[in-house]
This record gives sequence, structure tokens and C-alpha cells, in this order.
Amino acid sequence: MLLRVEYKGTDYCGWQRQKNGLSVQEVLARAVKETTGEASVMHGSGRTDAGVHAMGQAVHFDTHTNIPLDKLPIALNAHLPESIRVLSAREVPATFNARFDAKWKTYVYKLYSAPVSSPLREGLFAFVHKRPDLKKMRKAAEHILGEHDFKVFQAAGGHVKTTVRKITALEICENGDEITFEVTGNGFLYNMVRIMVGTLYYVGIGKIEADDIPDILLSGKRDRAGKTMPPEGLYLKEVGYDLDGEK
Repeated sequence: MLLRVEYKGTDYCGWQRQKNGLSVQEVLARAVKETTGEASVMHGSGRTDAGVHAMGQAVHFDTHTNIPLDKLPIALNAHLPESIRVLSAREVPATFNARFDAKWKTYVYKLYSAPVSSPLREGLFAFVHKRPDLKKMRKAAEHILGEHDFKVFQAAGGHVKTTVRKITALEICENGDEITFEVTGNGFLYNMVRIMVGTLYYVGIGKIEADDIPDILLSGKRDRAGKTMPPEGLYLKEVGYDLDGEK
């Protein structure tokens, strides 16, 4: 079974079950047990850190429930807190894996600039004092598109066989004092989006030149990139698979 799940990560230690806090994975598994009577392991498309949100986390698990597909989200949501919602459910082959079968992912990062932080956006946006130059950031974003070794955008603690990834889209939009970054790629490293946005922000405020991005990527040196932006601005928007022609 494949679920599409939305959650507000503010009150959780992240997606992954941990000993030191309540995770989204744990709460969702509990809801499945209460709904179906089955103890199931919930497999997400990837981990989201503490405070990070999801608009469309993909989660697969094994079940023998006879609850109709169109009723399953409603049944599960009855056992979930308001901060977590199952949006849809669909059957997938027994060999399907939400993590390893993912073809692409889209993340959104939200920030705003203002003289004073807004309590109403606390936990949902990153706050910055200095307004960045969008033209400069968009110029820098052009250098990020394509396939590169993104080691420079990986935080300490990331362990992968290769740091080469392909970014297929990167858009930066503004609405009043809010700026939204939307990035799609075939995979992402640990804290990659948060560091990527931090680097673009540094370009926007003049700490890094847009045309220096290619050299920064080639250097592989983390200290040449921008800061790691806070988790509350990050959202996993969508995960794509090849299912019945889905792209």
C-alpha cells in the first residue's frame, strides 16, 4: 500500500523513529495498527529532519486490510493528530519500495524578510532580516541546474555512495515579503536543500557572487557555500514514481 501523507513537523523529532522523541513514522504506524489491527513497518521515501514538513511524503507498508482504498485515508485520519493527514492511498506491487523506487522529488523552501519576526509564521517559514536580491539568486540558480557533484551542499553526517545528483528545476518566486524556492531533482543529500537555499541567500545579500557557484561546486568544500537554513522553512512537496505511466 502506498500512502501520500501531509504533516506539520514542528512537534516531531523528524520522520524516522527515534529513542529521544516522537516521530511521524511512529505516530503513523500506531494509526495503522489501530485502524487495521496489523502491526506494520512504515517505509518513507526518505527522512525529514525535526521541524521539517511534508506536503506529499510517500509511505509504503504491507497490509491485508479489506478497507476500501477510498475509505482508508478517512479511517486512518480518525486515529491521527491534526498535524498529520493521509491524503490518498493506492495499491502497489509487493516489490515496491517508497525510497528506492523514487524517480524524483520536489522540495519547497519558504522564507520571509521583515524588520520583526511574525508569530503567525513561526515554525512554518524561515525568518531573515535582510531582503535578498532575487535577480542575483536566479542567476546563481542557473549554475545549480543539471548534474553536478553536490558534495559542497551536504552537511556533516551524510553517508552516501556518491554525491552526484541531477537538479532538473529550480524556481524562485516572491509574494510580498515571502520568497519561495521550489527545487526538483533525482535525489538529495543530507541537508542539501537547506544549504542550497542558504547559498542562494548569501548570493542575494552579496556575500557570494552568482558566477562563483560553478567554482564552489567544483571545490567540494562545505565552508565555501552558504549557511544551512533552519528546518522550519522546508517542505517535501512531492515524490514521483513510474506507476501506471506516472511520471
